Amino acid sequence: MIDSLNAARYFIVRAYEDGIEAEMTNMKVQKLLYYSQSLHLALYDEPLFEEEIQAWRYGPVCPPAYRFYSEFEANQLPVPSQNFLLQIPDEKKKLLEEVWEYFGGYHAYRLSDMTHGEFPWKKARKGLPPQASSTEPILLDDMKALGYQKLDVIERDHLAYEPVMTETVKDALTSQSSNRIQKGEVRDWLNSLLD
Repeated sequence: MIDSLNAARYFIVRAYEDGIEAEMTNMKVQKLLYYSQSLHLALYDEPLFEEEIQAWRYGPVCPPAYRFYSEFEANQLPVPSQNFLLQIPDEKKKLLEEVWEYFGGYHAYRLSDMTHGEFPWKKARKGLPPQASSTEPILLDDMKALGYQKLDVIERDHLAYEPVMTETVKDALTSQSSNRIQKGEVRDWLNSLLD
């Protein structure tokens, strides 16, 4: 596991590298942490970081990371020293980079709207009105299920998906092979084709 603050710092550094630092607010960091946790749970069946994510009124929030950056409110977050990168293992950086590539271009309010439409946040709020305060935790199992959904969407949005799948289906229809892909092997098999 890594520290949620280091994951947040990673996204802030990436925003500066991509020239969109003005968009990097505490709200945006919170949503990126949520999607990172969800995807990590789906991929590795364990949390990326131990800090809880709660169903606040503007979407999912990791309270320790939120408090750390709370003085900036909706303003641009400062670029951190990059010493923290040494504390993040390479495989975790890869996941954070993929989250950044897929979600980093969205504005904080768009990310917030996305999370409001997804079941983990709604379920944790237990029918509260949209503007009501809440500190209810979002369940890890719910974030994991969302992670599976997001992985499917990310996979389908990949430029290579359609041509690879078209060729694969064509080969499967004309093949006499007895080496069939078994249930649960599809994601690994597709990843091997896309790498």
